[in-house]
Amino acid sequence: MFGLIGMTDGYKLDHRRQYPVGTEYVYSNFTARSTRIGGQDAVIFFGLQRFLMKYFTYQAIATFFDEPAKAVRDAYREFLRSYLGEQAGAMVGTDHIMALHKLGYLPLEIRALPEGTAVPYRVPMLTIENTHPDFFWLTNYFETLLSCNLWLPCTSATTALRYRKILTHYSSLTTGKIDLVPYQGHDFSFRGLEGVEGAELSGAGHLLSFLGTDCIPAIQMLKEDYFGTGTIGISVPATEHSVMCAGGQGDELATFARLLDLYPSGYISIVSDTWDLWKVLGTYLPTLKEKILDRDGALIIRPDSGDPVLILTGDASATPGSLQHKGVVESLWDIFGGAVSPTGYKVLDSHIGTIYGDSITVERAQAICERLKEKGFASTNVVFGIGSYTYQYVTRDTNGFAMKATWAQVNGEERLLQKDPVTDTSGKKSARGRLVVVQDKDGLRLIDGLTKKEQEGYGTVDLLQPVWRDGNFMLGRTLTLAEIRQRVASLVR
Repeated sequence: MFGLIGMTDGYKLDHRRQYPVGTEYVYSNFTARSTRIGGQDAVIFFGLQRFLMKYFTYQAIATFFDEPAKAVRDAYREFLRSYLGEQAGAMVGTDHIMALHKLGYLPLEIRALPEGTAVPYRVPMLTIENTHPDFFWLTNYFETLLSCNLWLPCTSATTALRYRKILTHYSSLTTGKIDLVPYQGHDFSFRGLEGVEGAELSGAGHLLSFLGTDCIPAIQMLKEDYFGTGTIGISVPATEHSVMCAGGQGDELATFARLLDLYPSGYISIVSDTWDLWKVLGTYLPTLKEKILDRDGALIIRPDSGDPVLILTGDASATPGSLQHKGVVESLWDIFGGAVSPTGYKVLDSHIGTIYGDSITVERAQAICERLKEKGFASTNVVFGIGSYTYQYVTRDTNGFAMKATWAQVNGEERLLQKDPVTDTSGKKSARGRLVVVQDKDGLRLIDGLTKKEQEGYGTVDLLQPVWRDGNFMLGRTLTLAEIRQRVASLVR
């Protein structure tokens, strides 16, 4: 097998021969160029360390360098023959692959900003360059692998931060504190993501801003690749519709009672709209009120269908005074009461709460918080189940991610490269030459158009610092989950 070396787009297989004769070095960058989201001016950089550990370290060794050279060569040659045909496959050849195998490591250097940084559009997050002139072709050979592993965690981390900022604002306003905010965003997206790896990447991005998650693989990833310790992610016992259906529609009250007995303390979340949410609120909960209040813990009511804004905060078009008109939060207040926060907003009794996990978006979350505030209720009365409706309705183009070469050395001569299509007005013009990112009074700024000597002159002022070189992480350049979370938290104002 040839493993890692096959993780590329087919058209890259022969780019090695297409570069000018004498090409020695190629230097590229990975950048979010533009956004399709109004009001967003930066993207959270996240996922590089996991990529380097999984692919450029483990996969490189296990599926390429540790494989017998003859097995790698034969498998690669047979693949080329079947994929490109005898003639084209023979032109691509296997000598360069065998030379890399003999070298025993990936001769690449990656310089990057610290993960967790909010990176403005058109400012590069990382650069990648070959360190051995025989392997100039490797730089962009791995563009596809790098891109498909980075755009999603960056995008989800950025989206999660948007939720975190909204919930922090409203919690501060309606309760005077923000201690519950990390638990208000709960990741429900696993089943809607593009396989387990997609769920890991997206779910880990979510966990930079929140603690609530049902995506267990994301927790494991953060333990292994970002040295996560302590509380990485949490959840609570919760039912699904099959549980409620199995109990029978005619005996749903008994199902609620049985579940409360099954969990005499702690949290239990019960999906409550399998049939009639309003009956649950109007009949079952008043009947079970004392049982609920006697528990050492909280019953979490989970509506799961309909318009979340109207269901949680009330439908003005419904009959005045009806449960539909009041919405879930006000209805729960009428049954269980609660307290008034120091800022004057109603907070439900600690034995009851609600979570909504269907079709939540950033805009709907903000609308729910705003309507609760207008009705005199604290935003922390609601937990938001953030699912694939948020985290899967995105693409690489949501933030315009691209990897482009901006510098090359051919026969000892530096060439400052730039893509600038005359037919494009959407921002596809690339940076040029060697790149430096600096911090000034306005934030992060790109300086491009540099030669290699000019770039080196910036030294440690350049925030693109070496992270990985020639098969190994640079000393002191690995990051912990705690460090990245702290950096992201500092962005919430």
